[in-house]
Amino acid sequence: MKLALRWLLVFSSTCNLVYGLTTEIFDENLKINHLQDGRVSTTFTFETVLKGASPRDPRTLNTQDASQHYVLFPLTLGQILREYAVTELHLTLNAGNWNYDRWGYPEEKGVGTGAELWAWMGTGAPTSVDDRWKGLRNALAGLFCASLGSLDEQRTTSPTRSYFPQGVLPNWNGNSTHQLRHASLPSEHVCTENLTPFLKLLPCKSLSGVASLLNPHRLFDADWHGMSVHVLWLGAAGIKVRLTFQSLMDPLRSSISNNQNWSFQSLFDHTIERNCPAANSSTVQVTLPSSDSYSAVPEPPVVSGSLATYDVLTAQKPLDISVSRRGEFQYPSSFQAVAPISVTRTLQGFNQANGRLSLVLRNHRSVPQSLVYLETMPWLVQFHLHTLQARVEGRIHDDVISDISYTAAVPHSRPTTFQAMLRLPPNSVTRLNMDVDKAFLRYTEHPPDAQRGWDLPPAVLTPLILDTNGTHLSDEYRLGEPIYTSTLLVDVATPDFSMPYNVIIFTCSLVAFIFGSIFNLLTRKFVVLHLDSNQGN
Repeated sequence: MKLALRWLLVFSSTCNLVYGLTTEIFDENLKINHLQDGRVSTTFTFETVLKGASPRDPRTLNTQDASQHYVLFPLTLGQILREYAVTELHLTLNAGNWNYDRWGYPEEKGVGTGAELWAWMGTGAPTSVDDRWKGLRNALAGLFCASLGSLDEQRTTSPTRSYFPQGVLPNWNGNSTHQLRHASLPSEHVCTENLTPFLKLLPCKSLSGVASLLNPHRLFDADWHGMSVHVLWLGAAGIKVRLTFQSLMDPLRSSISNNQNWSFQSLFDHTIERNCPAANSSTVQVTLPSSDSYSAVPEPPVVSGSLATYDVLTAQKPLDISVSRRGEFQYPSSFQAVAPISVTRTLQGFNQANGRLSLVLRNHRSVPQSLVYLETMPWLVQFHLHTLQARVEGRIHDDVISDISYTAAVPHSRPTTFQAMLRLPPNSVTRLNMDVDKAFLRYTEHPPDAQRGWDLPPAVLTPLILDTNGTHLSDEYRLGEPIYTSTLLVDVATPDFSMPYNVIIFTCSLVAFIFGSIFNLLTRKFVVLHLDSNQGN
């Protein structure tokens, strides 16, 4: 009886898997690039498409939702999306600052330090978008073991120029609209407790396929690492979930002979032992070095230009791809800027009352560059917009900044949102300066490590795609790859938190002294003893 039941379970699981593959498709990919400073960039991408599905209509939130049956699609994430009627979702968790000058543009755009969450949600629901946003971030906080619940209204904004839907927004009743909610938490970093629930969203977890290379001991030892979750609607094609994990490995760090040789074993301390049975496709793409003095093992079956592609499903196991170079790596004396624009952002000033926000932008191209500039600051840093000034090569240029949109902060309630269009002259250095004030916080609003200061989220600069004449392609401009600046650390006025400790110690000592004295007076019985004078003899 037990044997028959076991075979029945196996048969039903197989049928469900086959049925799931007809409506759900799972693809996995690993891309490895060589960078000019000797590092190796690795990007894991896992995509699951739920064919024929569509986001939940927010007007139906007061009624019972239809049952959802998933085989490959992550069930826990799908339940959250249905519960709060989320049309599009983007979540990133990164540790470290991405260096655009040395590393160029990343495979995944969202590389801002810390946590960043933004979502598009339809209106017309029984509950407001803000209430659903609150429930969404709390649910994701529990799912990924992150502090996303701290992305409250004091960090939430709705920028209108830098973030656009990457998928399709449905129109349920002909006039439905969607609203954007965006928040960032620069002090949050990705670690093992975030990677574990991330792997549970995959059909094969980390047991087989490309995901078996996700070794936390090596990933979190990288020079930069980050994970992201993207959910978007493709229209008639269905809903797509894309899970990614990026890291920058340094093979020179562990190399004795100072060479760039690497392999799966040296990078991840793992090899691919078996295929993921749920994967429709499983590939590894390696960008080969520009010089001919290298060898790749095993020999790549498909090479297109400098990109070698390995099919994991048909490759011999265990699969351990390696690339070896002849000779030692020569560290370049100077780096050629890979990104067309370099950005340096600082908060100047030595006191705890005010300061100056400074932005230095270098245009490396011989044509003008137009950018969308976005700043989202917590209310504790307040802008003086009338002091905004742009200088090009040391001279004031009023035509650099245009189309300013500013939403002032409300203390203890709403952050600052500053948006503007920037036009950088060719081969120039542009400096933007603006005076800021630092708020005086209540003593209960300071973090536990108050003396360290507050982390400020990065600014986002998004280039506009222009034609050859330097004009916009259309009225609805197209955006290029966003550039995230580094985070800032602001030092605000901090009270002397040692004083409450001193007061408590002094008060407790005084109370103990008084209590002990009064207690002795009330409980002891004082008796006069008469001593006999003869006893002394």
